[in-house]
Amino acid sequence: MKARILSTAVVLALCVAGVRTQLPETPEITLTAVSANVAEPGQPVQIRIFRWSSERERTPILVAMDPLPPPPAEADPGGGARGGRAAAAGRGRGRAGRGGAPAAPLTPEAALAGAIRRAPSIGYIWTNDVTGYSIKYAQRIALPDGGERIVLAVDRRLGQHTAAWQLAPASGGDAAPPAQTDYPFTVVDIRLDAKGNGEARTSLTSKVFVDKQGGTLALESYASAPVMLQKVRRASVASRPSS
Repeated sequence: MKARILSTAVVLALCVAGVRTQLPETPEITLTAVSANVAEPGQPVQIRIFRWSSERERTPILVAMDPLPPPPAEADPGGGARGGRAAAAGRGRGRAGRGGAPAAPLTPEAALAGAIRRAPSIGYIWTNDVTGYSIKYAQRIALPDGGERIVLAVDRRLGQHTAAWQLAPASGGDAAPPAQTDYPFTVVDIRLDAKGNGEARTSLTSKVFVDKQGGTLALESYASAPVMLQKVRRASVASRPSS
């Protein structure tokens, strides 16, 4: 219990620190883009963000990626180990199995998927899929060069209902496409310059982690990941970021 409280407190402190670089609320914004490095590149994409996630909404999502180690089993007088405390801890992150036996704790990825799914919808991403993707996490951070970084999370994989979003070979020809993750959600990391133009990479090909310094979700090896959205452009007027 003490470890849980300490872990949560650390993440909360990081989230509060991240708020210092979180930009103030702005009116609804719209971004346009086209798909890239997929089977049918150039497909139009529209992103509408109604508002940014509040600190209270971001915290459960960030905490989900910071799992606790299982508590040590207690030795009983007969030389065995009692799992009472371990079972109680497991109930916090897993569901009971058949016969009332506790299920294994959720992995960080499964816990994150659940946290994203439970978050309120604060925008949509529209692709050539038959339905849009509900944005459950939206954070905007100022960049030193006057641009901005926008991190989004939706509760489904982009392109899960269309072959157009299957990853294309890395360099054309017979080259194999980049390795894909198996997340049931998608994190989109957008980088815009001072003029509001840029590109984005996604968790379709990159693992997700918590950037504790920035207090946000992030993608591993962002610079080497394939660009999934090109020609990202702000389509509505909003206040410019401040450092």
